[in-house]
Amino acid sequence: MRTRRRLAAPALAALLAVATAGCADVEGLKDQGDQGTVHAPRTLWKGYFPDPPGPGQQPGAAAVVPGLPKVPGLSMRGVDALAVVRADITAATAEDGGTGRLVDPRAVQRLALCTQAVDGGPFCPVRPGVLHDLTGNGREELITALDVDGRLSELRVYTVQDDGRIARILSRRGVLEGVEVAAEHLAVREPTSNPVYISVSDYVWDPNTKSMSLSQLTLDDCPTLTDVPLSADRQRCAR
Repeated sequence: MRTRRRLAAPALAALLAVATAGCADVEGLKDQGDQGTVHAPRTLWKGYFPDPPGPGQQPGAAAVVPGLPKVPGLSMRGVDALAVVRADITAATAEDGGTGRLVDPRAVQRLALCTQAVDGGPFCPVRPGVLHDLTGNGREELITALDVDGRLSELRVYTVQDDGRIARILSRRGVLEGVEVAAEHLAVREPTSNPVYISVSDYVWDPNTKSMSLSQLTLDDCPTLTDVPLSADRQRCAR
C-alpha cells in the first residue's frame, strides 16, 4: 500500500506562518497585501436530516444467515460458500423489500446464473471464497463477493458463531478495485472521482458489535495506467 498523502504538523504550521506573514527575502518579511478573505464553511440544507435506520436496515450490521445448518467443529472449511451467499442474498432481498438498502435488487437474478456445480459453473457471479482469520479467535472467516455487473459488486464476510450458526459480519456494495487482508485487517480499495487517488477503507473486528467496523478511511496515490491493459486481477493501481 502506497504512502498516504498527509502533511505533518510542523510542516503545516510553517505553511500557515508563511501564508500569514508574507514572503521573505534578504531584507526580511514584506507585506504582500490583501491575500483575499477567508470564508467559513457554509452548511447546506440545515433543516434536513435522515431518518434513523430501522431494524435490519444497516448493511454492515452483523446478522445470522437464516436457513443454513449449524457448522460442525465451528470451522468454515468445507462450508459451501455459494450456499451461504445464496441464503444471505435471498434473506436480505426479502427483508429490504427490493429497495436496495441491504442488497442490490439485481443480485438474486445474477445468482440464477449459478449451476449445481461445485464452483457454480462458468457464469456464476460469486467469487471463489477466501478463508482468513479476521476476528482473532483462531477460526477462519469466509470472504467472498457477488459481481452484480461488470463494475459493481456485493462484498460479503461470514463467521461461525460459538453456537455453530453462520453470521454475516460485513456487507459492502462498491467498485472493488482491490480487497486485501493482513493479520486481522480487511482493506477495500475503491476508485474516487479523482483518478489520481484511490479510497482505502480499513475494517477490523469489533467485539462489541460482533461485526467488522470501519477503523480508517484514507486516500492512496493510484495513477491510472491508461496505456496498459488491465492486469489479471483487473487492478490499474501502480503500487
